[in-house]
Amino acid sequence: MTDQSDGTNTVGADWDAQAPSFDDAPDHGLRDPQVRLAWAGRLRGWLPGAAADVLDLGCGTGSLSLLAAEQGHRVTGVDRSPAMVGLARAKLAGRDAVFLVGDAADPPVGEERFDVVLVRHVLWTLPDPGRALRHWRRLLRPGGRLVLVEGVWGTVDPVGIPAARLTALLAPLGGTVRVDRLSDDARLWGKDVDDERYTVVATAG
Repeated sequence: MTDQSDGTNTVGADWDAQAPSFDDAPDHGLRDPQVRLAWAGRLRGWLPGAAADVLDLGCGTGSLSLLAAEQGHRVTGVDRSPAMVGLARAKLAGRDAVFLVGDAADPPVGEERFDVVLVRHVLWTLPDPGRALRHWRRLLRPGGRLVLVEGVWGTVDPVGIPAARLTALLAPLGGTVRVDRLSDDARLWGKDVDDERYTVVATAG
């Protein structure tokens, strides 16, 4: 996400306005027990079994961060919206978690500090997703993994990034790439969906 040329953070301001109602969507707030359980199960399969350092980029209100923390991981969350970050800090109060205001494409963290970079529904919004992927890869320790939850939404004017394009962008980075299809699991979304939804798990070589 990028700011306007005059330096104002209009992207952050837009998300600040949405923050109070953001968790109302079933797959955002994970308030429904079945939706929450479905995401927890998926996350358990994407994250390491042992305690790890997880960087949640575009963390929003921290719903996935909370699941990761509950599974024993140490979480750092980054979001452009101060309001979102405030809600995430409250949601994970007392947990082993830190939340920072910053750009998901260029987060204010050091390189080779994380075992996992977790990003949900952010990459497709970036003007140069390939560059973001290369940068995120440098944030990983050797053997770390990118966990990228993405999709293509809508039928008239679809938006998003197809899995084929994302895997092609990852190919020059080496390592292994796995695609988990999510469209057929209505529990994740609180409803049936017929568009393309997936997660790519890319492990550094």
